[in-house]
Amino acid sequence: MKSSTGLKRINKTIAYFLLTIFAIVSLLPLYWVFSTSLQLSSYQDEELERQVSYVDSNPPKMYPMGIPEYFEHWKKARDAEANGDMEQAQYHRDIMSSIIDNTFEGFETLFNKNNMGLWFFNSIYIAVIVTLGILLFDSMAGYVLAKKRFPGRNLIFWIIISTMMIPGQVTLVPMFIKVRDLGLMDTHWALILPDLSMVFGVFLMRQFMYSIPDELLDAAKIDGAGEWRTFWKIVVPLAKPGMAALGIFTFMNVWNSFLWPIIVLSEADLYTLPVGLKSLQDANLVSFKLLMSGAAIAAIPMIIVFILFQRHFVKGLTLGGVKE
Repeated sequence: MKSSTGLKRINKTIAYFLLTIFAIVSLLPLYWVFSTSLQLSSYQDEELERQVSYVDSNPPKMYPMGIPEYFEHWKKARDAEANGDMEQAQYHRDIMSSIIDNTFEGFETLFNKNNMGLWFFNSIYIAVIVTLGILLFDSMAGYVLAKKRFPGRNLIFWIIISTMMIPGQVTLVPMFIKVRDLGLMDTHWALILPDLSMVFGVFLMRQFMYSIPDELLDAAKIDGAGEWRTFWKIVVPLAKPGMAALGIFTFMNVWNSFLWPIIVLSEADLYTLPVGLKSLQDANLVSFKLLMSGAAIAAIPMIIVFILFQRHFVKGLTLGGVKE
């Protein structure tokens, strides 16, 4: 018995160790983006007696060089003050100030000399509207397909699911023609309206709705609750884990959408963040610090959304696989 318990502990330790290694490897690109965005691109090296750039240095620096350089000059300024050499202390303070300015230069350039703030706002409000729309419509569709009995229910469900086999590129041309005919070109409605429902969301919510006991719905009907009240008061609270998972998938998909926005938008003020970053890349092919700063800004909302809803996200994935 003891040997079996010890073996389980060893297996658990090995599993955690391997998962930790995989997590570190997976997060390295994200760490590299943030590190490069804060890297010094122009720094006066006193030993080499010339300006150096750590952004594209070889071998690459694994952490922002501004941090050790800042504290090194802070120490020199403190020592100079202790020795009464105020001129030398001021010299090192000036370098400290230039290090701070250079570290955040990429972010300052993005927001002061480009439309990054507007692109960020466009992406945020479009992603929020589409996510809320999909949560509403797909959860209602999933509820009907899971809990209501009517002729052709399964046929309708499988017809809906079969559309997932159609590549998105195939629908680009007919969707473009429809958007053009409706006069929605160069408007955000061209991004919002076509994405207000998602087949995967219908599938996910339908499967999740099966985990809701029918007895609760019957009890609500006995108490006189109508369909709308039953849906909002009973179904939605119980379906929050599945809706959270769907919300994360949807927000991530809309936030990272690039191909469709670049087709229907031509005015820079209407760009979403991915399209804006592409235009920024075309204009600054060699400014890696600027591009990484933009990529870091684009990654922040997704990190926040996942951290806030990760508990519901994991629960939604594990509880959604219920057999009919």
